[in-house]
Amino acid sequence: MAEDRAEPGGVPGRGRGKTVRQVAIAVFALLLVTLSIALYLDERSSGQASTQVGTPGGLGWVEFVVTAQKVDPGGQDVTLSVIPVPHGTLAQEPGSPVFERTVEVTTTSLSKPSFRVAAGAPTGQQKLSVGLYGDTVTDYPFDRYSMVVGLAATVDGRPLPVMMTFRDVDPFFVVKPRNDPRTVPDHVTLDADVARSRSTFILAWFMMAAMWALALAVLGGARVLLLKRPGIVWPALGWMAATLFALVSMRNAAPGNPPIGSIMDYLAFFWAEALIAVSLTITVATGIRTELKPTATTPTPETPAPGTPDS
Repeated sequence: MAEDRAEPGGVPGRGRGKTVRQVAIAVFALLLVTLSIALYLDERSSGQASTQVGTPGGLGWVEFVVTAQKVDPGGQDVTLSVIPVPHGTLAQEPGSPVFERTVEVTTTSLSKPSFRVAAGAPTGQQKLSVGLYGDTVTDYPFDRYSMVVGLAATVDGRPLPVMMTFRDVDPFFVVKPRNDPRTVPDHVTLDADVARSRSTFILAWFMMAAMWALALAVLGGARVLLLKRPGIVWPALGWMAATLFALVSMRNAAPGNPPIGSIMDYLAFFWAEALIAVSLTITVATGIRTELKPTATTPTPETPAPGTPDS
C-alpha cells in the first residue's frame, strides 16, 4: 500500500482531505441549485394550471373563462376577470367569440351582480370582485382564506348550460379550487381556498430569520465593546445605527405589504429593533463614561535648583 507523501512542512493526507471537501461543497451547491429550480418549476406549473367546473351540454352553451387577477386581504375581496365564450348555436359561427343572441349573466359578485352580452357584439372582459372569507391580514404570512364564485346565464329567461374554466395569476397567492365543486345544469359554483404563495412564505421566513441574526450580531458586538471599554468606537456605532434603520426598510419590503402588527412583527421585527436599540444605547452610554473618565497622571520628578548638590 502506497503511503501518502507530504510536501515539506505539510501534513500527510491534507491535500486529499481538501479535495474531498471541495467536491462535497460542489455537490451540495449543485443539489441546492437543482432543488431551487425544481421548486420554481413546480410553483410555475401550479400557477398556470386551470380547473374546469361543469359539463357542457345542449346545442348551445356558455363557457366562462375566469381568472383570479388580484387578491386583496385588506379589502377582503378578489378581483376576477370573466370572459363569456359562446359555444354551439350561441356562436354566430363555429369558434366565433360573438354571441348570436343576447345573454344575461348572473354572478355572485357584490360589485356587479349581473351583466349583459349583446348579440353581435364581442364578448369582452368583465371585471368582478367576490368576497374573501377566513383569517385576518394580520396573520401574515400564515393567513388563509376562502372564496366562492358563482355564474349563470339565460336567454329570454331560459337557463343555459354553463361551464367555468378557472385559473390564478396573482404571484403573491395561490388559489386552489376544492375537489368537490357544486354544479347544476343551469349554473356553476366554484369554492376555492386562498393562501400565500410558496415564494412569499419562504421569503417571509427568511426575513424573520435575518432580523434575528442581525439583532444577535449587534448584541454580540455590543457585549465585546462593553467588556473591553475602548471608549467611543464610531465605526461600530455607525454599523449598529445603520442596522437599526435597515431592518425598517427590510420589513417594509415584505411581499404583500403586510400591515404593522402582523405575526411577523411580533415574532421577529419588534424584538430585533428593541435589541438593537438597547444595545446601541448602552454602548454609547458606556463609551461616553469611558471617554470622560479622568486618567491617572504620572508625577514628574522635581528638577534640583542650580548649584544645589545632588542628594
